[in-house]
Amino acid sequence: MRWSASALLVIALVVGCSGGGEVPGPSPHTPARTSFPDPGKQALDPARAAALQELLTTFIKYPDSPSGSRGATAAVVTDRWTWSGAAGTDVSGTPLRPDTGMAVASITKTFVAAEVMLLAKAGKLNLDLPISRYVQHRLTANNATVRQHLSMTAGVPDFQPGDFGRMDAAVAAAPERHWTVGQSLDYYSSKVTAPGTFGYSNPSYALLGLMIEKITGQPLATVLRRDLAGPAGLRHAAFQDGEKPQPPVVTDDNASCGEPDGYVPCRAFASSAAAYGGLASDAPTIARWGYQLYGGRVLPADLVGELVAGDGEYGLGTMRFTRQFGIADAYGHGGDMPDHSSLLVVIPEKKVSIAVILADGGRNAGRLVGDLTEALQPLLS
Repeated sequence: MRWSASALLVIALVVGCSGGGEVPGPSPHTPARTSFPDPGKQALDPARAAALQELLTTFIKYPDSPSGSRGATAAVVTDRWTWSGAAGTDVSGTPLRPDTGMAVASITKTFVAAEVMLLAKAGKLNLDLPISRYVQHRLTANNATVRQHLSMTAGVPDFQPGDFGRMDAAVAAAPERHWTVGQSLDYYSSKVTAPGTFGYSNPSYALLGLMIEKITGQPLATVLRRDLAGPAGLRHAAFQDGEKPQPPVVTDDNASCGEPDGYVPCRAFASSAAAYGGLASDAPTIARWGYQLYGGRVLPADLVGELVAGDGEYGLGTMRFTRQFGIADAYGHGGDMPDHSSLLVVIPEKKVSIAVILADGGRNAGRLVGDLTEALQPLLS
């Protein structure tokens, strides 16, 4: 089932989340943070680059395995050097390039969370007021705060399989149609509960997208480009459908979408998920974004500290990978679409950002990131 995998597979395969329990608020022990230096401009030396490329080649040898894929792209950005690579093909058999654009799904949430933090810093919203102060909707009636929606503790369960099925049918009926940021909420069938307990929630991010548009008076894509993607130098990030991906872009095989229309996988699908999964990009761009965001280069360091704070597995629009990748504490986000799986991991202690995008849905991108971090350890001392 499309989209529902983003909540289940990303959490289960990448984070290992139990799916329940209280998620603590910001930790009083969050260390002081300083900004990363400029990202490195030098390419990794050829011998070491060849070793990383071999990891991609090995990864695609078993494309039908949950820990494999028909194609993979990856990128690493550090304070000294960068690397990117690609192996395999998309679903149509077209060879992937490092700069091939694919859907990165829930990595979109890192942009939405960062924008909300900027608006709070500017005094245009208060994280600890109910989101209903800014967005009047049937899903905001439980007085959950903006912060609780960011942390997915707002008591708004995720879309159910039947919800996704009805959205699929609507997309199939008009794949070329534009959906507004909040239109997917028309298909929401669950009951809202009292806030306070973690539960992965795409609808919370649809509400946050609505809030951004109402406060700024601008389309979500325009705001994210102006405030985040532009300053971070992300030329190959496309906030669909306000922006169309730049070639090269993968060909998708989505039953709901019909013929390719230049969006990933098509305009209706992408725009329906705009605030929680509409971003299309390539691995080098996502790795650069992680370096700029969690390195305190597009948000003040104190706001980055709030994004990553806590003792649970989710901060504010941020997955917390506590020593999961063998080097040090890491932060980022995963994403899953029918034809693509993705993972962004930033390790602040080493000033390194890693992005992986796979040309298959429902795959364990965490395995490839783990292989890369193991290979990178001697290079990050």
